[in-house]
Amino acid sequence: MIDAVGQPQSLLVLGGASEIAQAVVASVAGRRCRTVVLAGREGPRLTEAVERARSAGVDQVEAVRFEATDIEGHGELVRSLFDRFGGFDMVLVAAGVLGDQQADEHDPVGTARVITTNFTGLAAAMVAVADRLRAQGYGRLVVLSSVAGDRARRANFVYGSSKAGLDAFSQGLGDALAGTGVSVMVVRPGFVKGRMTEGMDPAPFATTPEAVAESVVRGLERDAQVVYVPGVLRWVFAVMRHVPRTLWRRMPA
Repeated sequence: MIDAVGQPQSLLVLGGASEIAQAVVASVAGRRCRTVVLAGREGPRLTEAVERARSAGVDQVEAVRFEATDIEGHGELVRSLFDRFGGFDMVLVAAGVLGDQQADEHDPVGTARVITTNFTGLAAAMVAVADRLRAQGYGRLVVLSSVAGDRARRANFVYGSSKAGLDAFSQGLGDALAGTGVSVMVVRPGFVKGRMTEGMDPAPFATTPEAVAESVVRGLERDAQVVYVPGVLRWVFAVMRHVPRTLWRRMPA
């Protein structure tokens, strides 16, 4: 069960090899989380994530195969995991790809891959998760979105639109779950320095996976619905949403 200060004792991660997800696991492990299931693509990164969770102090950690685009398999995967582990206090949705904007905007398959991975595939999984959380009567669904979804830029509109869809869906799902004992927290980081952005010039107010993880923990403690990382981006994008479009389309990458 979630403890008195809002921290989970059991956690399911969709996108378990994500650097941010690993940082979140390390943070909650130091706050009594003892069971972690990392669902992600099989390979060395997922194996490393398991070892990192064990090193952080998780008593029971297991990796299972999860592919965001395998929409038809999400219901069965969620059912089997909730049945086997007796439910979860928190589910972290952390899967995602950045894509290659210059290539993807000319490639129907590339565009669909980004949008399915970041939005439609995850939305399908979240519906299955929400039904199980609703049935158990408690739980937190934490969704890693992005400030890129606040307003899509010319330089990354494929990725930005996929995050915008995920963000809107998550907010609507949170409204649908109101009064059930289940809540949704949307996390909107800015530029995160890590594997996904390697080789890119950091944007203003760039952050780290560890900083995002600490913001997630603080958001859980105060039962937040939306968390910006860093917090100043909440006010930056409150302004950015109203920049005239003729100026907005000139924004740099």
